[in-house]
Amino acid sequence: MAVLTGSCRFGLWHVHVAWQDDIVYRVRFARVGLVGPVPEEILRYCSGRRGDLSTLQSVATEGESTFARIYRAVREIPCGETATYGEIARKVGTAPRAVGSAMARNPTPIVVPCHRVVAKAGLGGFSPDPTIKEALLAMERRKPGPCTPENERD
Repeated sequence: MAVLTGSCRFGLWHVHVAWQDDIVYRVRFARVGLVGPVPEEILRYCSGRRGDLSTLQSVATEGESTFARIYRAVREIPCGETATYGEIARKVGTAPRAVGSAMARNPTPIVVPCHRVVAKAGLGGFSPDPTIKEALLAMERRKPGPCTPENERD
């Protein structure tokens, strides 16, 4: 089966997705959309409805590289919560700068929720626009929101 590409909306942005079955190869934010399908889980998430992104796999988490270990740790951050670059670094046994580098190079944002990784004294960066990070975090904190029931905060 071929890798599929498509996009859905998240606010003023289009979320481009390259995927096959339950494996996501690439996610990026763009101003112009692509015609084609997107996994149902991502469609639901981007529309603020309940979904379960844990059923999707990211190519970024494969292997034992430092970045792959960082991406797996980031996937463990509950929906609607955040962790600092330093907290993820301590968990993985690396430096906060390595976490920042991994987040900047994350090929599958949303699936590997790099928007949940924040600076000790602020939001931190997000490509292509930090307002996307703010909007994703705000959406996740709303009730009802895109979090699965087991990840909901009381």
